Parts: sequence; structure tokens; C-alpha cells
Amino acid sequence: MEREMMLEVRDLDIRFELRGKVLHAVREVSMELYRGEVLAVVGESGSGKSVFTKSFMGLLDKNGYVSGGSICYYGGEEERIMELTAIRKEKDWRRIRGREIAMIMQDPMTSLNPLKTIGSQIMEAVLLHQNVGRMEAIKRTIQYLKDVGIQEPEKRFEQYPHEFSGGMRQRVVIAIAIACNPKILICDEPTTALDVTIQAQILNLLKELRQKYQLSVILITHDLGVVANIADRVAVMYAGDIVEIGTSEEIFYDPRHPYTWALLSSLPQAGQKGSELFSIPGTPKSLYAEIEGDAFAPRNPRALNIDFIRRPPYFDVSPTHKAKTWLLDPRAPKVSLPPIVEKIRKGGLF
Repeated sequence: MEREMMLEVRDLDIRFELRGKVLHAVREVSMELYRGEVLAVVGESGSGKSVFTKSFMGLLDKNGYVSGGSICYYGGEEERIMELTAIRKEKDWRRIRGREIAMIMQDPMTSLNPLKTIGSQIMEAVLLHQNVGRMEAIKRTIQYLKDVGIQEPEKRFEQYPHEFSGGMRQRVVIAIAIACNPKILICDEPTTALDVTIQAQILNLLKELRQKYQLSVILITHDLGVVANIADRVAVMYAGDIVEIGTSEEIFYDPRHPYTWALLSSLPQAGQKGSELFSIPGTPKSLYAEIEGDAFAPRNPRALNIDFIRRPPYFDVSPTHKAKTWLLDPRAPKVSLPPIVEKIRKGGLF
């Protein structure tokens, strides 16, 4: 069965001008998003995840710009294909933001206006993006509060953000995004500021809303463990590039890029009592300078000589799985997997 494309990114290049220098934040990245799926974009802080997805909504900072590539959106009005990199005017972006592509930001407290009631903030999205009157907007707002698991929604409608816990505020932010009636929902680290129990509740909520509202979801996170039970596919991002992409099962049980191995080895649940948790040695390369070869090579104990010279292309592992590593070249020597990755492959962790 052929999947319906919602978003197609090809060779996207994003740069920022900072104090006379140019920072190459996203380096010729390609990706697809299909209708109804959850795609997780995983990587360390500074790997370009948020910048990459903000470009889908024209939300780059003023000193940032798309220097090459294409972002095709297939779900526009009357199902027209739209080239998002060609949009220049703010009024045209407003047709995309919210009603086509919505975003949930990291910190729910700074995303809400402390001077407005919860109900009025959700209602604002309903009135702006749905063709309904005030009474119907109130009714729908209360329903959205119910949908995101807020108890006593009629009472909560009149309350202010400071009267809500962190988890409840995050639910309200999700309700505002859903009230825009988007086709694509981008969740930028939606569980970062929450404790583990609330994290699980928010992720389960996103799964339920995906089904109810037929959403395509892009979930941005630095924690591979967060996406194990929610993502259909996972894109692993490093130094502004997607170095591996595949189904959730392929990334967890058959990872091929050394950076994916390192991320899996860093999972807290992979640690053993009495031993230190694994941490990736070194620091990411500066994106101010052009990177030669594989950006992860200086931190990779299994790096080959060619990793420092030539940037690897994608090698296909399966029709749904590919990785940018010279270790997949037929001429490359065979290397042993890290112990944690070997343990995961045998089903000993998830």
C-alpha cells in the first residue's frame, strides 16, 4: 500500500550570519513525512533539529536563511503542492502556520500568556482558524480541554496558567495547537521540563490525538528512549545532517551509524548498577567551518581513514532504512557493535 506524502524535503541548506561569520546549521538534508505517521527527529542539543523544523513554518530568526534545497508541502488548500522555500511574505506564511502546520514549543509556561485565561487562549485559535461564532468556539474549546485530559474543563476554562501544573500547561499548549486544525503537528521537546510519569502521559496523549485528528506528527527530542513506543520512523540528526533514518524497529534493533550506536549506549536504562553511564567523548564540530568527511569521525573510535576525508553518501540498508556511514561500504572492514547495542538487538532492553 503506497503511503501518502505530506512533506518532502530535498537537499535543504540553512545558514545564519553571526558577527561577520556564517554558521552552516542544516547541511543538505532530505526527508519525507507521510500522512498519519509519527516521525521522531533525534539528536544532541545543537544538532539542528529545531532549526530544521522551524523552516517548515518560516520561523527562522532574522539572521537565518534557506540557502538551498526544497520543502514541498502536499496538504495545502485544495491539496495543492506548495513550495515553502518560495514563500516570502508574512501574510502567506500565516496561511500555513496553525491551520496547516502547527508547533508545540519546549516550555509550556513561556508559550502561554499569564494575563489571559486558559479558555480565551484556546478560543483565540478556534476563532482564527475555524469559521465559527463565539458560542460554538466556547463549546469546541471545552471539548479540546476534554480531549487533552483536563478534568472539569468548564471550571478550568476560566482559570489562568499559574493555576495549572507543568503537565497541565503542556496539555493546554497541545490543545491550542489542535484547535488550529493542522494537518502536521511539530512537537519540539514536548516532555523536556516534565517528570518521567508526566512524560509518559503526554506521549500517550499525542498518540491518541494523532488517531483522533488524523495528524502527521514530527517529534523533536534528544532522548531516543522517549520515542521507543510512539514513533513510526526515526531520523537521527548530527551536526546539521540526518545521518540515519528508518523505522523505529530498524533504528533500535538494527542501527548502522556509529552516532546512533552512541545515542543508544547513552540511554539511562542501558546503564548497569555500579558502573558509570556511557557518555559520548568529545564535542560536536563547530558549524562555522565547513566540515570535511564524516562530522562524527573525531568522536568515533571506529572511524575509518576515509571518514576524515570524504563525506559518506547514504547507503541503503533496506527500502525504509538508510545511513550515511562508510562502514556500510562493501569494502569496509567489519567492526564489532558496542555491548549495549548488541544487547538491544537481542531484545534485552526494550
